[in-house]
Amino acid sequence: MSLIKSKKRVADHGEVFTPRWLVEKMLDLVKGETERIDARFLEPACGSGNFLVPVLQRKLAAVEAKFGKSDFERRHYALLALMCCYGIELLADNIAECRANMLEVFADYLNLNEADELYRAAFFVLSLNLVHGDAMTMRDINGAPINVVEWGYLGKGKFQRRDFRLDVLTGMASFSAAGSLFAHLGKHEIFMPTNAYPPMAVRDLTGGGDTANASGAAV
Repeated sequence: MSLIKSKKRVADHGEVFTPRWLVEKMLDLVKGETERIDARFLEPACGSGNFLVPVLQRKLAAVEAKFGKSDFERRHYALLALMCCYGIELLADNIAECRANMLEVFADYLNLNEADELYRAAFFVLSLNLVHGDAMTMRDINGAPINVVEWGYLGKGKFQRRDFRLDVLTGMASFSAAGSLFAHLGKHEIFMPTNAYPPMAVRDLTGGGDTANASGAAV
């Protein structure tokens, strides 16, 4: 793969892709986390998925090693692995490629086609987790604050979703610093979700999950 798409993109956006061999060496520095299914990774300039694709591949290998003998658990934990990968990208073609590349890896692992309910659920998850926006301003392409969806697997085919604002989450260090006005507070008292949803099954995540009943105050 070429490390640049064009000299103009390098000049305008500083866009240079990290070679795969270097990506793997960098991921090896946090090998334990890359092989933990529910470890969350955020790439703030994700491009077409140079980091996120191999992270997902490592997570899916962990799914296979742990749940390969149970098709039900394998499918649901594979979706959880995908849910724990996040990216932000400024350029429209890159974010489209990243979503497509991640979906291809996921679908190939589970041998899915576009009609499969799990394929459509993964498509929906990626539409939320991979954001077309600017990580520097923490705004999406429409100027709205970037939301981060926290997914959790509750077991028995049920998933939990809570939405948070990225700019609030990144304030964690300053909020918890010694001497801060908020240092005495617990994280649960500071970082309230903008929305919290009732448990969802895969069928609820096939495009309509975003309109499911939600509760929670805006942050």
